[in-house]
Amino acid sequence: MKNLSTLTEKIPVGILGATGSVGQKFIELLADHPWFEITALAASERSSDRSYSDAANWFMQTPIPSHIAGMRLNRCEPNLPCKIVFSGLDSRVAGEIETKFAEAGYIVVSNAKNHRMEANVPLLIPEVNSEHLDIVQNQEYAGMIVTNPNCSTIGLVIALKPLIDNFGIEAVSVVTMQALSGAGYPGVSGLDCVDNVLPFISGEEAKIETEPLKILGNYEQGRINNIDIKISAQCNRVAVIDGHLECVSVKLKSKATPDEIIQVWQNFSGAPQRQNLPFAPHKPIHYFEENHFPQPKLHRNIDKGMAVSIGRLRECSIFDFKFVLLSHNTIRGATGGAILNAELMKANNYL
Repeated sequence: MKNLSTLTEKIPVGILGATGSVGQKFIELLADHPWFEITALAASERSSDRSYSDAANWFMQTPIPSHIAGMRLNRCEPNLPCKIVFSGLDSRVAGEIETKFAEAGYIVVSNAKNHRMEANVPLLIPEVNSEHLDIVQNQEYAGMIVTNPNCSTIGLVIALKPLIDNFGIEAVSVVTMQALSGAGYPGVSGLDCVDNVLPFISGEEAKIETEPLKILGNYEQGRINNIDIKISAQCNRVAVIDGHLECVSVKLKSKATPDEIIQVWQNFSGAPQRQNLPFAPHKPIHYFEENHFPQPKLHRNIDKGMAVSIGRLRECSIFDFKFVLLSHNTIRGATGGAILNAELMKANNYL
């Protein structure tokens, strides 16, 4: 495969599932990216051969980029004029399509769940487990597949990583209040979400209870050994547009004071910050002393929407400590996270 990292011009990329909510967010965030240039858009067969502006029901807050509006949509087949594809495909079709692209030599950066838990596929949060990227060398594709985690998992794991490194963790209990945008478009019916909370999101609790174990696992001798932590999750859908709020309780392995915990959060950084990647937040974690923070409306867009906001750290009468965290589910938790993964790949000479 051609080493695109040596090129001085922007790297051509494609978007699979370009007309959907995740695909639209990829377009919005990649429109002026300093390293990547959108050269191909792909969608379902019913949308193929149409111009993007004709086929897409655009609902982002910014207009369709002018150079994207007239682009012709392709089918999701591995004949696109690029070597990297960002997948915003629905999980019902993503697995097979992403595999075909990887087999044909494409680098697939996926937001879908289908390949996340495969042994040789990295489940990446670059600040947390950048070393896991090396496991792609064990894949048997002509190309490769790299995935980012569930939208609620990402915020949770970023908050837990500094605690694990400094104090160790035995158990975690988390209750999520997840935004409507996490359900895609058209998403949740107005009759269901107005004046209501939905106490069930299909498959979500299982993802939050299992994905962190792989992400936080130890990478050695070409394999990832899951971390031994017990996680219990309860997930709710609430009438907020963007921003997942999570109430977390943790049982630590060693003693810590609130001041020590806040300090390790505030000092936390990783590979994206060291390598100055374009989508990296300046600070991955922002801690607020105010009792009524963080709030989705006020804090979801902090640091380009790529940071995690934490507040209300206090002692827990059952575990050791409890706190509240917030992350932007469609940016940090989805497309922005996938873009940061691709930036890490370029910085580490995988593109």
